[in-house]
Formats: sequence, structure tokens, C-alpha cells
Amino acid sequence: MLGIKVESYRPEYFEGVKSLWREVFPDGLPWNAVSVAIPAKLAVQHELFIGALDGVEVLSSIIAGYDGHRGWLYMSAVSNSHRRRHIGSALVQEAEARLAAMGCQKSNAAVVEFYKKLGYVIEERISMGKRP
Repeated sequence: MLGIKVESYRPEYFEGVKSLWREVFPDGLPWNAVSVAIPAKLAVQHELFIGALDGVEVLSSIIAGYDGHRGWLYMSAVSNSHRRRHIGSALVQEAEARLAAMGCQKSNAAVVEFYKKLGYVIEERISMGKRP
């Protein structure tokens, strides 16, 4: 990762993130569009929106969130031309470190049946967790 810096999102990265997400998420949903997702994230825990850059080129990004109990990683993207170079791993590790600094801990999901009885359904998504 020589020459690649990992840092919090800044407004001048908007076009780079837009291009990256268009490449990585070509069938993205409207509510995940950069024009919606970025302003929403910057309003809450902006420090959990992280990018990897080579100069001014956005190579990768990740958004994390913390609700005071559980942490989330989402919108993780690495440019096709820069995959398998440990950039995504570096962003996940940075997000984990920032979440841990906020006091984030892993909790259990024993309430699934409770929510099902209330009419909730499990959506087809990939959600991954990592215990410390």
C-alpha cells in the first residue's frame, strides 16, 4: 500500500466516490446513491466514512455506523483495478479501530424469532461480523 493514504472522507472526494460506487455498485438502489448517502452520513458520525486514496484518486471507501450498542460496516468498495492489494482490509481495520474507540462491542442476535412474530422478515443481504 505504498503511497496510499487512509483518511476520513472530505468534500473534494465526492466525484471520486461517485465514480467508485458506480463501478462497484452498478445496480445500486436509489437511497444508496452518493447524492443521498453521503450527505446523510456526513450528518451523523462523519468520522466513520473512510476512504483510501492514491494522491487525489479515490481507490476505496467504507462507511461504518455505531448506535451505542452495535457497529456496522457497509458500502465497502474497492476499485476493480486495485483489488487484492490489502486496501479493503486496511479500511476495515481502520473502521474497526474507530468503532472500538467509540466503545463498540459485539452483541448477540437472540431476538430473531421475536421480530419474525412481529412481521419482520430477514432481507437478502450479506452481513458479516467479526468478534474481537
